[in-house]
Amino acid sequence: MNQPQYLRGDYRHFQPITTRWHDNDIYGHVNNVTYYSYFDSAVNAYLIAEGGLDIHDGAVVGFVVSSNCDYFASIAFPDAIEVGLRVGKLGNSSVQYELAIFKAGEEQACAAGRFVHVFVDRASNRPVAIPETLRAALAALQVD
Repeated sequence: MNQPQYLRGDYRHFQPITTRWHDNDIYGHVNNVTYYSYFDSAVNAYLIAEGGLDIHDGAVVGFVVSSNCDYFASIAFPDAIEVGLRVGKLGNSSVQYELAIFKAGEEQACAAGRFVHVFVDRASNRPVAIPETLRAALAALQVD
């Protein structure tokens, strides 16, 4: 079976991430669950910087309702990595992010995954339409 190709050129935005000593597990590489933290950090950094998301006092928040990750090559502290980000689906109240972890300067991803945010009203936890500033930032990352 051929490994799918997840290449740097397929992503619209890159978020540098600093691996940390405690990201490594007993086997000497970054533990699988830590990749989800990298994904979450990359998406939220983008939403805050480009979409104006107010994570502390905003009326709308994003809840992760689905996620997955496939692993192709190990990373370990002190690797410099970048999370590639693109939007695969943009709905009324939800968005599917497609992400990949790259060692700095490398073309082939070490891991690739996706997660879905549903945007909800902070007070009621009920889905709401994605606010226009966030929608515009997400649309800029959308791929066909």
